[in-house]
Amino acid sequence: MTTLSSHTGTLPALALVYNALVWGLSWIAFKALHAQGLHPLWSTAIVYAGALVGLLVWRPGSVRGLIAHPHLLALAAAAGLTNVGFNWAVTLGDVVRVTLLFYLMPLWSIGLAWWLLRERPTGAALGRLALAFTGLVLVLQRPGMAWPWPSGAADWLALMGGFCFALTNALLRRWRDTPQEARVLAMFGGGLTMGGGLALLGLAGVAPAALSPAAWAWALGLTLAFLSGNLALQYGAARLPAQVTALIMLAEVVFATGSAVLLGAADPTPRTWAGGALIVLAALLSIRPSRRPRGPG
Repeated sequence: MTTLSSHTGTLPALALVYNALVWGLSWIAFKALHAQGLHPLWSTAIVYAGALVGLLVWRPGSVRGLIAHPHLLALAAAAGLTNVGFNWAVTLGDVVRVTLLFYLMPLWSIGLAWWLLRERPTGAALGRLALAFTGLVLVLQRPGMAWPWPSGAADWLALMGGFCFALTNALLRRWRDTPQEARVLAMFGGGLTMGGGLALLGLAGVAPAALSPAAWAWALGLTLAFLSGNLALQYGAARLPAQVTALIMLAEVVFATGSAVLLGAADPTPRTWAGGALIVLAALLSIRPSRRPRGPG
């Protein structure tokens, strides 16, 4: 039985909680930057440019690893679109609703694992799929709607970001034998290139010309938070079982929804809470350690 009571388990667990806290509260910074006139696409590009510079200074050899494994560019695209979807969605919509739609991991992971990892879904997996889909219907349903369907850009962006998040995790599992530093470089580079690339295509309006000192302070703080949060994730995930890591990372949902409600950035209905409970339950069931069949004797 895995416990977190030992000293060796406590520090990695706290590192993962910190990473979840960074992501769970990141919506505050992105909304603040948006209020300063900086589109979330530019915010994403600026933040990951800073994180990328920090990584290259710390681990310059990671570039060689990425060159040696060019297929990691697919990971860069998936991770970059994950950030674009989530960061853009939380600036536009209800933070609780966006977070729940983003965390529809069980809904996407089963199909992706079947396609990319050749893992056929079990009966339990299909049961989790039904739970997550029921939660999705409850979250999407609004008064006066004939059918539960995404309403507005925030919903679509959250769903896209969540799908790309599941794809990112599937690719990380598929290419887990590649150098860790190369994978991190690909993910940071993806945030920069996807955010900046889409912004340059005209999706972000006018490029940031003269940001206020407050905007630069928010951007710098977010960059340092993301960089330290990623380092905390690497430290914690390398020292704890995968199920424990996944369980702790679900704290991001708690941090995001709790802070949004307290700060008035969300107005969830009972139907939203019920759907969210089913989505979180499906996620919790998906990270339970699988029971291996007992041998004879």
